[in-house]
Amino acid sequence: MRIKSQTEFGAGLMFVGLGLAFALGATNFSFGSSASPGAGYFPFGLGVVLALLGGVVLFQSLTLETPDGCPIGAIAWKPLLVVVGSVVLFGLALPRLGLVATLPLVVALASLAGDEFRWQEAALNAVALTALCWVVFVWALKLTIPVWPSFIGA
Repeated sequence: MRIKSQTEFGAGLMFVGLGLAFALGATNFSFGSSASPGAGYFPFGLGVVLALLGGVVLFQSLTLETPDGCPIGAIAWKPLLVVVGSVVLFGLALPRLGLVATLPLVVALASLAGDEFRWQEAALNAVALTALCWVVFVWALKLTIPVWPSFIGA
């Protein structure tokens, strides 16, 4: 059997691997029932669905012909490291700087990963995402997320 699309083959393997890992990891938590799901119920179902979708993508990569075989290109290291660094920064900064300072900082940093960075767009995105996150997580869901920097004490 010949791989006819390398990118789809790689994506399918990644989906199957991540799906199986999530499904296996979810077995460490209680499943509960459909009426009262436990902590493992949703991650297990999501992992199974992801693995099944990965299987479909794998099957397509072996059956659907592409003109050039869709080779996997070089890894874009700068965007990968900038986005992962932004996620790490979010986790480290949120307890200390709060939502209103952390989100604009993270959005600005993550925006640097692209080739077409514009400060105005990054600032607009930061304001919109900060407001949306406050409405959803603090106001609607009532999660205890620090909104203001810890040195302000608000």
